[in-house]
Amino acid sequence: MIALLRRDLVLAVRAGGGFGLGLAFFLILCVLVPFGVGPEPALLGRIAPGVLWVGALLACLLSLDRIFQLDFEDGTLDLLATSPLPLEAVASVKAFAHWLTTGLPLVLAAAPLGLLLNLPGAAMPWLVAGLALGTPALSVIGTFGAALTVGLKRGGLLISLLVLPLYMPTLLFGAEAARRGAEGLSPTTPLLLMAGLTAGCIAVMPFATAAALRMNLR
Repeated sequence: MIALLRRDLVLAVRAGGGFGLGLAFFLILCVLVPFGVGPEPALLGRIAPGVLWVGALLACLLSLDRIFQLDFEDGTLDLLATSPLPLEAVASVKAFAHWLTTGLPLVLAAAPLGLLLNLPGAAMPWLVAGLALGTPALSVIGTFGAALTVGLKRGGLLISLLVLPLYMPTLLFGAEAARRGAEGLSPTTPLLLMAGLTAGCIAVMPFATAAALRMNLR
């Protein structure tokens, strides 16, 4: 499993597998929003939690189609399916690699970009905490979507249509936690709900992903 994780990380850096792509998209979105809605600080601070969460969600979508597609094209996925390593473990490693190259950079960049959008200081730790709790669920769900469309040409749009409805609870809980933090309210409830959602996805989705891979590899 460690060797597979190392391989995916190396490919992400060397072969343009999404490393930095999501972060660049996140940055561009946060730079463009003030031009679109105006530079009024009060307005930017009010919409900042939603904008940052939508940006993180869309940034996670950019590299989903590469999670399994390259391995499918060069035959590596067939070797992994017949190796002693269970496909559930392969799915978990793939999701973890996606989070390390996409989700983690978004978490680290959230605070500086929040300042750019005039996010209130009280909301900053809750935004970062929400992204840290929610982005693993985005990667795990996205890996499931990638497994459903593996082998399909131009499956990127189809992945987006499949996983966006599943992303909605994480988006709602994350934005609500940041909004409550900005207003001085307790964000505990949405954060706990998001933590439970992420834990459930991590526990269940690898099995669904493995089943989708077996179906597409027959």
